[in-house]
Amino acid sequence: MWQQFGQDEWPPLSEVLRHVRRMPGCLWAIGLLCVWPALMVLLGYPLARSARRQARRRFPAHSYRRYQDPEVWRVQKTRAWVALAASFLILASYGTEADWAEVQDQYLFRLVVTPWLLLLTAPVVILVLFRLAPPHARPGMRARLRPAVRSVLWYFGAFTAVPLLFAGVMLLSRSYGSSRLSPLITLALLLPVLWVLFFVVFASTTALRTAFNTADAHAALPALLTGVLVWELAAINLAMAGAPPGPPAVQFCAVLGGPASVTAVAWWEIARLRTRYGVTLRG
Repeated sequence: MWQQFGQDEWPPLSEVLRHVRRMPGCLWAIGLLCVWPALMVLLGYPLARSARRQARRRFPAHSYRRYQDPEVWRVQKTRAWVALAASFLILASYGTEADWAEVQDQYLFRLVVTPWLLLLTAPVVILVLFRLAPPHARPGMRARLRPAVRSVLWYFGAFTAVPLLFAGVMLLSRSYGSSRLSPLITLALLLPVLWVLFFVVFASTTALRTAFNTADAHAALPALLTGVLVWELAAINLAMAGAPPGPPAVQFCAVLGGPASVTAVAWWEIARLRTRYGVTLRG
């Protein structure tokens, strides 16, 4: 059953509870001591399952690349693990407590900034590709770009709806604050907010990785966007948080090594698209 959590459709709550009943008694005792967290899980799981199902419909994971190349995926995964190990070694060798605390802040900052940065960057990159493409190929690219535009509208509509809905619930809660049923009413009103929040979280895992399904318009678009976006994020991170800890040589390698390696992998992927599948930047 647990393998289903990696698929598009999570198992229903009844099936999960059947497997939970088979747990040893000691784990049940621990669960009874955590009644409120358990209740929150029981309430939140159906919402999360429903939101994930809709997110995977709007942003399918299998649309990451038009041409599935296992070698590209292996190189990308290896580069990511090497970058993670290098960051850990730098922090372990030269970092302070403040540097470790800043890692989480930078991660959350990227989660918030990356979608909006992608929204601003994608039109510029797409316009360049349109200029490079021959005139007879542009109508087809324009037609294939429409699903990506719909994906963008879905994602950013949900993204902006979360704070707006939450603010609306807080304003409404003031009108019935003296009622005995106030906590229950507030909880009921927060359920749609929680659903939309789950939708955004699950959509982000594939929307950003697939660059909003832009591979449908041009197979090289996700790689191009990745190569541009990583330098923008590096510049913003350097301006906001400064250079990483360590001597100047380590700082130089840390600041430029990550974006340079991502760009190298992106251009290598574009080269493989050209040599193996005949995909060129000019369409």
